[in-house]
Amino acid sequence: MVEAGRRPTFRLAPKRALIRPEYDHSMAKGPRIEPRFARIAASIGDPTRARMLGILMAGERLPAGEIAQAAGVNASTASEHLARLVREGLVAVEARGRHRYFRVADAEVAHALEALSLVAERTHADAKWSQAPYQPLKHARTCYRHLAGELGVRLLDSLLERRRVVPAERGYAVTPAGIAWLGEIGLEAEGALRGERPAYPCLDWSERRDHMAGPLATSLLDHFLARHWLTRVADTRALRVTPEGKRRLAEIL
Repeated sequence: MVEAGRRPTFRLAPKRALIRPEYDHSMAKGPRIEPRFARIAASIGDPTRARMLGILMAGERLPAGEIAQAAGVNASTASEHLARLVREGLVAVEARGRHRYFRVADAEVAHALEALSLVAERTHADAKWSQAPYQPLKHARTCYRHLAGELGVRLLDSLLERRRVVPAERGYAVTPAGIAWLGEIGLEAEGALRGERPAYPCLDWSERRDHMAGPLATSLLDHFLARHWLTRVADTRALRVTPEGKRRLAEIL
């Protein structure tokens, strides 16, 4: 009881610690979902398969025997690795008579491989490209089926400066001046401009600037090779500029 004339007092009950139950992962229903790129990364990460993909990044279709020789493995080992790359959608195989030819599956795969090359060489890249063995690759090479390296970057710069192509929503649009120029160098515009995206940027491995990819870029490289302005260097992605090519490309660039 409370005595007369005294005010009642109250005591607060002690606070109870809020205990949060730990999450029990065993309560989660269904199988754990691994990211899809884990399998792709495992396929690319093997040194032999990585060498094979690097060989095919030249944009050519090659038989298994040539790929095996360039990768430094025997035929049966090459067959196993190529089967894995085909199964994962990184490489496509085409049958021509009794022979089978392998190539990079598509431009998206090539773009992903080029991007991985950039990530892998974010440090010490300048020192690498200044070394003599890498100079031919730095100057001119294939990136899947289009021109890359210093020459590829200069080609895109020239096309933009002369307004033969202009930036567009999904890459580059070819202008009337560009269509006229294609005719001047002997390239049929209709074939070069096929598809919804005739040209779009692709970040260059050595230059770390954009060169041009897409059907237009593929047609230009094929044209330069057919005219012998450029020639392929065996067992590498490097391209050599011929004396005629130096003269003709100087007019373009």
